[in-house]
Amino acid sequence: MKQFSSPNAPISISDLYEIYKSSPQVQTDTRQLKKGDLYFALKGPNFNGNEFALQALEQGAAYVIVDEAVDASADLQERIIYVEDVLSSLQALAKFHREQFTIPFIAITGSNGKTTTKELVAAVLSSHYKTYTTKGNLNNHIGVPITLLSIQKDAQFAIIEMGAKHLKEIESYCSYTMPTHGLINNCGKAHLEGFGGEEGVRKGKGELYDYLKIHNGTVFINSDLDYLVKMSQGIGAVISYGTSSGQLQAKEFNGLTNEQNANDFLVVEITASPQAAIVHKIIKTQLVGAYNLPNVLAAMSIGLAFEVPVEKIIAAIENYTPTNSRSQLIKWKNNKVILDAYNANPSSMQLAIENFAKIDATKKILCIGGMRELGKESQAEHQALIEQIKAAHFEKVILVGKEFENCQHAFTYFENSVLAKNWLDQENFSGHFFLIKGSRGIQMEKMIALD
Repeated sequence: MKQFSSPNAPISISDLYEIYKSSPQVQTDTRQLKKGDLYFALKGPNFNGNEFALQALEQGAAYVIVDEAVDASADLQERIIYVEDVLSSLQALAKFHREQFTIPFIAITGSNGKTTTKELVAAVLSSHYKTYTTKGNLNNHIGVPITLLSIQKDAQFAIIEMGAKHLKEIESYCSYTMPTHGLINNCGKAHLEGFGGEEGVRKGKGELYDYLKIHNGTVFINSDLDYLVKMSQGIGAVISYGTSSGQLQAKEFNGLTNEQNANDFLVVEITASPQAAIVHKIIKTQLVGAYNLPNVLAAMSIGLAFEVPVEKIIAAIENYTPTNSRSQLIKWKNNKVILDAYNANPSSMQLAIENFAKIDATKKILCIGGMRELGKESQAEHQALIEQIKAAHFEKVILVGKEFENCQHAFTYFENSVLAKNWLDQENFSGHFFLIKGSRGIQMEKMIALD
């Protein structure tokens, strides 16, 4: 067997691509590795994937891609591929693969709701086309190239979710994703520590628009958000949607009886559309909260733009059920729970609490976890959140996380979600309606975990 490279002679990306084509499953974690996969030995602050290269080979990896010398027998050396830097090579390989396609690549980013939007768009497009998309939230510098490398030759569409915590991050993703279409959900108070404020968030997310402007791409814009309209100036192809403006318009529909909408899900009425036949159509989603209306509109707008039949668009949206603690409406003991514990920032918190306050239900209990990555704004943002909660007059409020430790309030407070769970179990609530929301690191879902 040929040895493709050595520590002193790293492999070229074109040669690495030929190997990838024969083993097109890429892994960066030996715990997920299957026989025949390629293992990329990434390094991070607290780990070095090169140290697991031999283990990966023993588990059946076709090849391991490393950037440090690996002490192995001669026969194993034939399956060790050396590169100058594993992460850069992974991203370069992803770009090389991307360049083989001429299909639409749709990039989606934003502060709130981008994963839900991505899932809705994927549901709509995959109802009519062979569509590949980001799995879960693999939307960072490792997840984006892995997503690209998962796209097969039969693809008709690709949807790439892009997360960002600092400037130039979206720009870097665009350099190897090369999107043809893009959507920014919104720009809110998320990752303020990395972006340095809301203006930094807009500039960072706007790097997607910058790329599409230069490369004659198309953007889908929520025209209700004036700042997105302003940010998109200079882009030639714009497809808009909104509640009172845009080519596609819709509003929350409140005309159903409690029996018809017993779970308080979002119901959407289309009020204007490029296709007059779907005006006044009623779409019964399985999403909680009016804040999901722009996400539904985005998916419909993209579906219409790519000529997905209307009946398939509506069916895809109505059949979509959120998972992974993202605005899930679930039963817990004898209570109803909106579990939204995957992520949180001041903007998404405000919307979620406003929506919960509007729900026509008695005995509502609000369980709020701390918001991470707010930097110097953390104390002020958490206190502002408390002031909003005070004005809503919920039956009971539970605050969880050290972020609230120095805030002024008279609510029930716990340092972590385990302590909050112990208290909740002892209280033995029944017939209540809960909203449980917080940043991922707070792990608010533990409050209702079964022992």
